[in-house]
Amino acid sequence: MAVDFTGKLVVAISSRALFDLEESNTVYEAEGVEAYCRYQIEHEDDVLAPGVAFPLVRKLLALNRDGADHPGVEVILLSRNNADTGLRIFNSIQHHGLDIQRAAFTNGETPYRYIAAFNADLFLSARPDDVRGALDAGVAAAAIMPSAPNTEQGHELRIAFDGDAVLFSDEAERVFRSDGLDAFETSEVTAARVPLEGGPFRRFLAALYRIQRAYPAKSAPIRTALVTARGAPSHERVIRTLRAWNIRIDEALFLGGVDKGAFLRAFAADIYFDDQQGHCDSARQHVATGHVPHGVANEDAEAS
Repeated sequence: MAVDFTGKLVVAISSRALFDLEESNTVYEAEGVEAYCRYQIEHEDDVLAPGVAFPLVRKLLALNRDGADHPGVEVILLSRNNADTGLRIFNSIQHHGLDIQRAAFTNGETPYRYIAAFNADLFLSARPDDVRGALDAGVAAAAIMPSAPNTEQGHELRIAFDGDAVLFSDEAERVFRSDGLDAFETSEVTAARVPLEGGPFRRFLAALYRIQRAYPAKSAPIRTALVTARGAPSHERVIRTLRAWNIRIDEALFLGGVDKGAFLRAFAADIYFDDQQGHCDSARQHVATGHVPHGVANEDAEAS
């Protein structure tokens, strides 16, 4: 019988986001692909240490074991390894007790072309070029940055999002960058009752909310937060947009330009997604962080 992912939260992840492969990658960078393959085969019984996104994946998969009646979570491995070098990855998955059964090993080719076939809601990778390809294909995606992990030991999954160009389109951000703060605020007040268009992470947030709705509001094992540089009076349009989408977000922090890092640490995010490199550099000192290379803030970098 064919496997059906309909309704599930599907997360695709690269091996370097899931495990610490920096030593292996150093071999690849210094000596090339053949030396890398030899190294991985020679060490295929050596268990890889968890990577930046490992705690997130562990908490996601734990949702399948809590007995609640929800669509469930599927984690797919998408890797540039080949099947031979990928054996070490699967051995490490088994050692750590992760219920990951499906993978695509592409032998150096970009793996994001399989994201749609797996119906993935999110793609996490250490390679920004693969992430951009996924975003261009309409899938929520982020480049996992070297980050401080969440040291909280609780079982609750906590995910934080920036707003413009992540949950929402970058239409308001474009006004801010072209015309300044006063024009941005005037535009947002004028359009307060006009919902923002969805950004690349709208579908992922909706998939999280489908699972959240299977639990009483006060005991859901997922907690979400919007952590935005917006403040009053530009807050109203955001609130009304989420209301129009019929999506509940648990916490909303309107910081008015205050640095986000300390607030993300206080929220104890398992991961935070932001489109702006500067915000990501601050956030990753405190929590696992994914850079979303999307929208006007990244156009200059993409052109260079």
